[in-house]
Amino acid sequence: MEQPIIQIRNLGKEFKTANGPVRALNDINLDINQGEIFGIIGLSGAGKSTLVRCINYLEVPTEGEVLFEGQSLSAMSGAELRKARRSMGMIFQQFNLLAQRNVIGNVCFPMELAGVPKKEARERAMELLKTVGLEDRAKAYPAQLSGGQKQRVAIARALATNPKVILCDEATSALDPNTTKSILALLKEINKNLGVTVIVITHEMAVIEAICDRVAIIDQSHIAEVGTVSEIFSEPKSQIGRQLILGDAVKHVSFGTSRQIRLIFDGRESSEPVISNLVLACKVPVNIMYASTTDVNGKAMGQMIIQLPEEEADADRVIHYLKTVKIAYEEVTSHEL
Repeated sequence: MEQPIIQIRNLGKEFKTANGPVRALNDINLDINQGEIFGIIGLSGAGKSTLVRCINYLEVPTEGEVLFEGQSLSAMSGAELRKARRSMGMIFQQFNLLAQRNVIGNVCFPMELAGVPKKEARERAMELLKTVGLEDRAKAYPAQLSGGQKQRVAIARALATNPKVILCDEATSALDPNTTKSILALLKEINKNLGVTVIVITHEMAVIEAICDRVAIIDQSHIAEVGTVSEIFSEPKSQIGRQLILGDAVKHVSFGTSRQIRLIFDGRESSEPVISNLVLACKVPVNIMYASTTDVNGKAMGQMIIQLPEEEADADRVIHYLKTVKIAYEEVTSHEL
């Protein structure tokens, strides 16, 4: 089996503050494989940004180690560490572009630091701008660009030194949903076409779902669980995993022995997502106890029995919704099921 490109072993990080030491990371163990898109998700303050900065040693861990291609970063000389860092491009939430340099100047910057000849650097920068769809903006300055364009420049800059890994620290948090979609599609394309391993740090489950192969959930400085995205989404094992995936609304609703109602489908369009619409409109979940519906020439026929939330106000909201959208229903008792 191929060795992981990044191995994190018993990693801990403590910060000294005026109020005493603060433990940001505790006993982190992760393997990130060559060529995958790996997500790290957690709530604010969980330690995910500290973790990404420890991966490339911008923050030196207090204990444990990070191995890059089998080599421990802590055992490297200054020159070796700089070389390893060049193999790890980084993209930030706030883009971090140099305002006084134009687009091509920003992309050339890491190559200048690495001693790449000017002509070669400019040719490579133009290639990269083509990759991210911005070759026509090479002479524009950051102030003239939209948020999505700035992030594309930042991605081109991150690719400038031919990295094997790209670290994305909340790279889409400052962008609107459509721009986020296009940036994630670009990262997926880069991963597929260039074979670059992508590590995505985020607090948004939608980002993980859109592009990641595997995900680690970090909670209060610890790794709560790791798995493929489909495993974690279908059956989160940790409390934080359930909270991130199912959201807060589900956590507080109990059903107990609450009322049950039969929905009668007698000719509505079968493509109408009745239960989804109900849940979204009423902002409470319902429990499907039984369903027998069939599609007859595009019309839904049959019945479904749902259990309402125990909280009376929530249940009344569901009933009111059913009346408003004219869905036939009747209350049932358990012996009628």
